[in-house]
Amino acid sequence: MSSTNLGGLGVLRHRSFAFYLAARLLSAVAVQMQSVAIGWQVYALTGDVFDLGLIGLAQFAPFFALILISGQAADRFNRQNIISLGLAAELVCSLLLLGFTVAGLKVVWPVFAVLVLFGSARAFMMPASQAILMNLVPADSFGKAVALSSSSFHAAVIVGPTLGGLLYLAGSRAVYTVVAALLLLSLVLMRFARATQQPRRREPASWSAVLEGLRFVWSRPAVLGAISLDLFAVLFGGAVALLPAYARDVLHAGPTGLGVLRTVPAVGAALTAGALAVWPIATRVGRWMFGGVAVFGLATIALGQTRSFPVALVALFLIGAGDMVSVYIRHILVQFETPDAIRGRVSAVNAVFIGASNELGEFESGLTARWFGLLPAILLGGTATLVVAGLWAWGFPVLSRMDRFPHAKQDPDPAPPPATPAEAAATPAV
Repeated sequence: MSSTNLGGLGVLRHRSFAFYLAARLLSAVAVQMQSVAIGWQVYALTGDVFDLGLIGLAQFAPFFALILISGQAADRFNRQNIISLGLAAELVCSLLLLGFTVAGLKVVWPVFAVLVLFGSARAFMMPASQAILMNLVPADSFGKAVALSSSSFHAAVIVGPTLGGLLYLAGSRAVYTVVAALLLLSLVLMRFARATQQPRRREPASWSAVLEGLRFVWSRPAVLGAISLDLFAVLFGGAVALLPAYARDVLHAGPTGLGVLRTVPAVGAALTAGALAVWPIATRVGRWMFGGVAVFGLATIALGQTRSFPVALVALFLIGAGDMVSVYIRHILVQFETPDAIRGRVSAVNAVFIGASNELGEFESGLTARWFGLLPAILLGGTATLVVAGLWAWGFPVLSRMDRFPHAKQDPDPAPPPATPAEAAATPAV
């Protein structure tokens, strides 16, 4: 390994990739700060764990409705412009939340309405962001780029919740003001990047083209198994969504304590991503992926069994570390298996699964917490995650027995040649 690639930092020599990471860092910090403020503000207004679940549902519903269309948009239009418009919409969301707070928010439905807009913006941003990453670095450096990108994202998630919790001591108004400023700066950085997509013949817009990503995923058992495993494992193990109630009612901590709790999974994920950047997973890929999911489930069970703040921190750390291993493998596998011509649509399908596992998982957690209680809901989710891992290891042997990643596949469209590293440019992602 050359010195320029040591630790996976060699990819930063590409100027646009550096802009990608900088904008990703700022926007991720902003979104995480905003998430802490929204969770605490909503639970303080209603005291109902089900409302914490509705926070996820409000974001997932428009996301689910738009994501397949947005995947085709990522293949048809300039991905940099799509992401810029998404960042602008997120900026509008933060300004609306600030305005509601200044006006004296007494009910929660305006917050849910803003989250619908936020989910709509994210529906278009995610496929464009994921699809463009493969064009930023050579195929043999893609694993390091994924790890570095994930590491920088989780570094932002470390800073964001803690900063959001501290700022919340001055009120939600202070949080939303800083969030708006960070999103504005992220948008500016995004415009400095110059993303260049491979030219290709533009196919007519049709439902057949929209559904091409679904057909491709269904035809690849390893890809289908990887993204559906993440869907159902995190869907049932979404304990992080309940942290506002867990912090206040179980650990008796304030908003700063909530910020720390929200930070720790990102610490585990960031350290794991950093390790993967230096020591990428090259063999026993399937075992590593299922092992990461198993650690995620066991740590969730431990979280549901403790009332100790230090033990909760350890459990959350392991939740982040286990999830990072699964995310790392799934992202590399999906991108290497997918031709660039349909990468936006396949990334859209992947984003649906991710969104379902996160936001829909938050709704599931809020619903089960209302039915069974807070701690039993967390225990049930962790147990279900382990059951899913076992079922998927049996049902997708091509994934569980996979030893090495497939080689990156060239774009099958013979018209345009594959982009060279010099032609590839980065786009900030959220």
